[in-house]
Amino acid sequence: MHRQNGGVNARYKAKYRSLIFNLKDANNPDLRRRVLSGEITGDVLVNLSAEELASDARKSENAQIRKTALFEAERGQHMKKATTDQFQCGKCKQRKCQYYQMQTRSADEPMTTFVTCTNCGNRWKFC
Repeated sequence: MHRQNGGVNARYKAKYRSLIFNLKDANNPDLRRRVLSGEITGDVLVNLSAEELASDARKSENAQIRKTALFEAERGQHMKKATTDQFQCGKCKQRKCQYYQMQTRSADEPMTTFVTCTNCGNRWKFC
């Protein structure tokens, strides 16, 4: 690891912290077992990425996070939202809402307005 990173520098320290964290992690006994049994050698261990060092539970969490982020990005949820009191939530009857507009149909039809209640998280849309 020292040779790969060109001595003790920021990259070396970050890799060291990552290895120590993952080897000491109580939720990751499989990695520790594989290293102690010799299944993973030291040369291989220092070349593993953070994703490869993670426990199976953490890997599935990361996959779920990536899937959710991709889904939200496809739906346009990261668009700039405006805050208004022009809309009333049908669920909690509050008027604290955020909204954005998107052209979801042909250009000769009006834009669709997507509204989210900031109080209860209820979402709805209208044309």
